[in-house]
Amino acid sequence: MKEKLQEIKIKTTSFWTNRNKTQKTAIISSVVVSILAVFAIVYFLTKTDMAPLYKDLTVQETGQIKEVLDGRGIQSHITNNGTAILVPDQAVDSLKVELAAEGVPKSGSIDYSFFGERSGFGMTDNEFQIMKLDAMQTELSNLVKSIEGVRDAQVMLSLPEEGVFVRESSQEASASIVIHNEAGYQFDQSHINALYHLVSKSVPNLSTDNIVIMNQNFEYFDLKNNQNNGNSFNVATQLELKKEIERDIQRQVQQMLGMMMGYNKVVVSVTTDIDFTQENRLEDLVTPVDTENMEGIAVSVERITETYTGSEEASGGVPGTGEADIPAYVAGGGNGSGDYERMEERINNDVNRIKKEIVESPYKVRDMGIQVMVEPPIADDPLSIQETTVDDIRQILSTIVRTTIDKNMLGEDPQNANIEDKVVVSVQPFNGKVEMDETQATSIPLWVYITAGILLAVILLLLFLLLRSKKDEDEEEEAFIEEETVQVHIPDINNEKESEGTARRKQLEKMAKEKPDEFAKLLRSWLSE
Repeated sequence: MKEKLQEIKIKTTSFWTNRNKTQKTAIISSVVVSILAVFAIVYFLTKTDMAPLYKDLTVQETGQIKEVLDGRGIQSHITNNGTAILVPDQAVDSLKVELAAEGVPKSGSIDYSFFGERSGFGMTDNEFQIMKLDAMQTELSNLVKSIEGVRDAQVMLSLPEEGVFVRESSQEASASIVIHNEAGYQFDQSHINALYHLVSKSVPNLSTDNIVIMNQNFEYFDLKNNQNNGNSFNVATQLELKKEIERDIQRQVQQMLGMMMGYNKVVVSVTTDIDFTQENRLEDLVTPVDTENMEGIAVSVERITETYTGSEEASGGVPGTGEADIPAYVAGGGNGSGDYERMEERINNDVNRIKKEIVESPYKVRDMGIQVMVEPPIADDPLSIQETTVDDIRQILSTIVRTTIDKNMLGEDPQNANIEDKVVVSVQPFNGKVEMDETQATSIPLWVYITAGILLAVILLLLFLLLRSKKDEDEEEEAFIEEETVQVHIPDINNEKESEGTARRKQLEKMAKEKPDEFAKLLRSWLSE
């Protein structure tokens, strides 16, 4: 056995020494990778997959669940700063059912089920009111937590005491809510308004004015009335809108004049007077169709014309013979002719009836002023700028003012309005301009370039020497390997030179093959000698 081990050792040693450096590195790497692969396979096969049993727990609830699991001998891990607990993946569903049956975890808060479980005699009014308030806070907190984006919620209610007499004025309740929203979740204003109304309708005598809602970062969520919010502006909104209008016009003028004169040659200031009055009016207008003759359109026309032409007949008959006649009276008359004509015209005219519901814009620019300071191309010479350039700048600014101000504020003739008074262009050098040291900001000293060049040359030289030395080492290693190969080279036995010893050996081999008996006698004689 020892000889076999020694033989294995010799073979192993000879095999290792006959390998070159690359082969040795490959053998060691393969052995190490194989060992790591075996360890990885064993680790993943024996690893237990953990899954969350509960999340977003309090520290007390986590402690209760951990105690129950340890008592049952179930492996568990606590993560997320004590707010989550992990158990083996295959036992998650069964553990949830079993712990829920045992009432674990117990949050310690009182809900409405408390009264059904512990109803009985012996409870005072104060105890009942305290438990009722706690139950309302718990139920309202659970209601808020069911909303999307809310991870947790704490509710504090202040309920007024009920008066003994009916005439006593009822006080209002108040609520303070702190919500822990999920990371990166932004509440919409409609969701905030819905949350206010949800809390208001859940507690008696609780108006939205007595509710305060904030998050864990002390950011308040205010209730905003959408009906009034779109039609009116508060002071902060008015100032912000005024600044935004002035800033937009200033940027426009600055960019335009900067392209013409240079960005460091122009300073622009804009002031505006904005009317935030909003008007809603209803107009019922009646206008003629024909504005020149002030007439409407004829809907129906009726014309009646009567004409009569004739002569009068002579009177006749027997006087006094009729029943109604006067005796001895003779009716008289004259002879003649007559004409009659009557014209009647009825025309029903209709007019334009216009009904307008007009909502004026929430703001109007009543007045505006633009002040521009221009530095001449040669700062010390104000005459270096041409007068036509200044006139062009005034014309440009006048056009901007005329198109921005409300047309009703410009009068009946906007083109002849006094716009020139609203534009001021001043040409003078900028003595207060900050002079920046351009050499420090844009240029690099010469010594930096020299130092960088030297460092670059040193680095290149080091790389060249490193590559050269590595190449020499490779050549030496190859030469050494070739020498070793030459030294251990064994010449072919067929090329061996004939000598006296080899001749005797060949004779003995021939004798052992042809005459083995004589060869055995010869060996015994040699051994005996």
